[in-house]
Amino acid sequence: MSGTKVSWRGNAAHRFYSVVVFVVLASLDNVAIGLVPPLYGPISGALDVPQRLLGLVTAVSFLVSAVAAVAWAYVGDRTNRKPLLMVGTLIWAAGTGGSALAQHYPTFLVAQLVAAVGLGAVGSVGFSVVTDLISPRRRGLVMSFWGLSQGVGTLAGTLTGGILGAIDWRRPFLVLTVVGLVATVAYLFTYDIRRGQSEPELAAAFDTGAEYDYRISRTDLPRILGRRTNRWLILQGLTAQAAFGSLVWLPVLFAQRAEAQGYSPATAVVVGSVFATLFQLGGVFSILGGLAGDALQRRTPSGRALVAAVGILAAVPFYLVLFFVPIRIDVPNGGSSGAVISAVLASVVTEPTVGLSLLTAVLALALTSANSPNWFALIADVNPPEHRGTVYSLGNLVNGVGRAAGNGLVGVVFHGLRAAFPPPLNYAVGLAAFQLFFIPTGLMYWRAARTSPRDIAQVHDLLHARAADRR
Repeated sequence: MSGTKVSWRGNAAHRFYSVVVFVVLASLDNVAIGLVPPLYGPISGALDVPQRLLGLVTAVSFLVSAVAAVAWAYVGDRTNRKPLLMVGTLIWAAGTGGSALAQHYPTFLVAQLVAAVGLGAVGSVGFSVVTDLISPRRRGLVMSFWGLSQGVGTLAGTLTGGILGAIDWRRPFLVLTVVGLVATVAYLFTYDIRRGQSEPELAAAFDTGAEYDYRISRTDLPRILGRRTNRWLILQGLTAQAAFGSLVWLPVLFAQRAEAQGYSPATAVVVGSVFATLFQLGGVFSILGGLAGDALQRRTPSGRALVAAVGILAAVPFYLVLFFVPIRIDVPNGGSSGAVISAVLASVVTEPTVGLSLLTAVLALALTSANSPNWFALIADVNPPEHRGTVYSLGNLVNGVGRAAGNGLVGVVFHGLRAAFPPPLNYAVGLAAFQLFFIPTGLMYWRAARTSPRDIAQVHDLLHARAADRR
């Protein structure tokens, strides 16, 4: 029909654009988090403070961001979420820009805490929005990209800080500030997602022009925690993240192995970093975990939880093999970083022990990565739309506590094991012990597999009843 204006708003392309924007912004959240640690040295020199005080900034920022996310999520579950996301992005961009301009430690600390407050909005409120964009049949797949983007963001933050900040530590903060402002503009063109619009039970009501106007209230909080699957999904973060948090010491384990084979400390650090980076490749397979969860969920309402439980428990033996399998390192001692990196990459093919270690690590991480997308999707499955952001943020807060505990306590364990197990064996034994935390994690998912069918059915019944009231 000539003269007819075709609008793209709300069509498949606009929805796809909106999903991409939210996934990219979830990664930017983690770019900002990963930016500071690689720059501890130059920042401490410029601000004339010891590096441990900058470590304190990172630790406090994690805590502030997690606590702020609960508040952001609760408000987001009550009000229009798009303005909240824009305000949150502007706040973290302002804090990041303030960090670049800081001339003294207190100013830098305040700027980082401001950024942390804004970052709390991106994950919690963004999660709620994305669940309303994606149908239950595809939640696992899309949530695998959501989780993967966060891991990629952390890695990108580390690389950005190390590369752009090599000459001037302020430069990466300024660049990220500009990116944050661009992201705010990108928000303006995203689809205005209606709460609950992806739920099949509400489709007929939306077609008649009805709105889903239910919002969270304080009286809902006991009901949220009374939902048994929520309790398992939140509590598993304590043990899962204790294990995941310990894995930040992987570079140290392989650096110590290199030193034990006679390499200099400088060469050993490069070796450890490259090996640890290679081993993270298994995280890409979270996409398969999301697909498997979607497929099994269509067969049984216990599907997602079963995939996560089996993946977590099956990974434990592979982690134990990874930590203890002998590995022969053959790189140019004292060579340039490029030469050492090239030698490590070549050894994947030429040295069987390295190839075996890489295969073991990829399998271990691929199996545990089934946790993330199915955790995200289960939160959406067992909660009505107005509760999802809050439940996600509560789980994320517990995740942060577990990760901090794992990261901190494993260092104490390494030190305590030195008397019985000389390096690098103390690191292998300590890391192996912390992977045992995956066992209660898997058992909690197993319990969630038993409770989720009832909770999912209750949400379906609730949405059907609300849809009938709106017709």
